[in-house]
Amino acid sequence: MSQERDLVCLLKVQSGDTRALAELYDRHTPVLFALVRRILRSDADAEDALQEAWLQVWRRAVTYDPRRGNVGAWLVTVARTRALDRYRSLASRRQAESRAEPEGGPPPEDPGAGVARGQIGERVRSALGQLGESQRRVLQIAYFEGLSQSEVAARVGAPLGTVKSWTRQGLSRLRELLPEEEES
Repeated sequence: MSQERDLVCLLKVQSGDTRALAELYDRHTPVLFALVRRILRSDADAEDALQEAWLQVWRRAVTYDPRRGNVGAWLVTVARTRALDRYRSLASRRQAESRAEPEGGPPPEDPGAGVARGQIGERVRSALGQLGESQRRVLQIAYFEGLSQSEVAARVGAPLGTVKSWTRQGLSRLRELLPEEEES
């Protein structure tokens, strides 16, 4: 099972095994890049954020706690955090330069998106469609627009605790709906 392989790889990364890091990189980068690209809306910025994420994985693999989720979920969290940091840094820079550019709608589709990414995207869209409206909305805003839970709460007009609860429930349900598949 890939979850078990991921855990073995991460334990090896904790011991300084670069081949184990390369294996994790090869297996998870397509999905992580798609997430980071969606937040940053730029291939170059996404590549930089993802490089920072993998550097953090290399340096801080010992911080992984298997009780809080599987390795894949931890990698998504690391990559998303790096993307949000970069997004906020870029926004601050633009604001400091007083050149705020209007947003032009949704990011353009990545022309190099592969079949696997499309299949994963379809599975995620299908799973999101099975969530309750509140859960789906807070997850989409947080993960695809890069807002913090406080910002999501303000956007949807709900208390922060409620948004956190909806997020936790939604992620828990997605774990049930999107089990990692065994590789043959």
